[in-house]
Amino acid sequence: IGPRSDDEDALLDAEANGNWTPQEKALHEARIKAKAKRRLRRSSSRNSTSESLSESGEAAGGDPSALKGKVHNNDRKSRTGKGRGLPKKGGAGGKGVWGAAGMVYEVEEPDMQDPNYDESAQGDTVYETVVPEVEEKELEKMVNPIVQEYFEHGDTKEVEMLLKELNLGQHKYEVTSLAVSLSLEGKASHRELTSRLLSDLSGKMLSQSEMAHAFDKMLKELPDLILDTPEAPQMLGQFIARAIADHVLPMTFLDCYKGKVDCDHARVALDRAAVLLTMKREMVRLDNVWGVGGGLRPVKHLIKEMNLLLKEYLISGDISEAEHCLRDLEVPHFHHELVYEVVVMVLESKGDTATHMLMKLLQSLWKTGLITVDQMNRGFQRVYDELPEISLDVPHAHSIMETFVDLCFKESVITKQLRDACPSRSAVL
Repeated sequence: IGPRSDDEDALLDAEANGNWTPQEKALHEARIKAKAKRRLRRSSSRNSTSESLSESGEAAGGDPSALKGKVHNNDRKSRTGKGRGLPKKGGAGGKGVWGAAGMVYEVEEPDMQDPNYDESAQGDTVYETVVPEVEEKELEKMVNPIVQEYFEHGDTKEVEMLLKELNLGQHKYEVTSLAVSLSLEGKASHRELTSRLLSDLSGKMLSQSEMAHAFDKMLKELPDLILDTPEAPQMLGQFIARAIADHVLPMTFLDCYKGKVDCDHARVALDRAAVLLTMKREMVRLDNVWGVGGGLRPVKHLIKEMNLLLKEYLISGDISEAEHCLRDLEVPHFHHELVYEVVVMVLESKGDTATHMLMKLLQSLWKTGLITVDQMNRGFQRVYDELPEISLDVPHAHSIMETFVDLCFKESVITKQLRDACPSRSAVL
């Protein structure tokens, strides 16, 4: 017990003399209780420190160098006094801890649904363009422009490249039916190009079974095709014959339909194909099944066709049929030859009937635009230049020419300049 302070001495003197006030007496009792509590607290803390130091010394093998009076905060034993005194979690786990010693973790596959998933950190990444399969309702919109452009440039390799960029899937065979349907509504040259396209695509993009599937579909659709193209059965038969000759369709294609066809239009198409294949040149490629289109025809052949056209017109008098035949020739740059043949035929004809009929034909071709001003002028000018030679065979060629030129000018078939350019008999003499 330490020395007393002056205040404590004064309180003790006041107590001895019996002179304490109630306030002084209450203060003195409070101080006594506070001292008692401090003594109790000091004694309890000394006891707990000595016990912990003794336990730590025994656990460490009685190491004398261990710090005395210091509690180890990294002790993983429970300090609550509960449990069996074993390490928490078996010595594994916890914040910032990988687990117990000797534990081996399996390789965990990255989860693509993980918000922290990084695709670029997963090694070599291969990017592949995925083209969705073309739906059946979109197929016609995507294939028709390709085929129509092909009719202009005629390059089968470009068509093959464009079709490979599309994922046609199970509807791939319909390329054949779409191309044939478009060519039925077009020209003979379009049908020839379509046959070449089918031949080039066969074995590369389309198999014989897929080709057969497409033609089988078209045979079933013939009742609808003839609404736009009345000659569809005959044309489809020619397509089938050409495809068999080009080995696009199997040789047994026609045999599969013997006695099994109920549609009259399909029967016509198959009969047409059978006739073409059983001709004298049966196993030769039917390259001329569509004729030779446009400017690929020899000039002599075109002249012969135009002469035949005019002779048939003089017999039938059908101007629309003559116009249709001229269009089928597909040589608009060579229409001046028709004008030339008309004028020469007028000079060689006997009677006015043929002259008026041929003038009406030129008038109709002029109005419909099949013969342009340049073609008309060039045809007449060729006759003007050859008139002296024609006069050797036709003595009255100049007078007939003047009469015909005046008639054509009166009917607005030729221009005034072309009429005035006509050579007269007096000018020749």
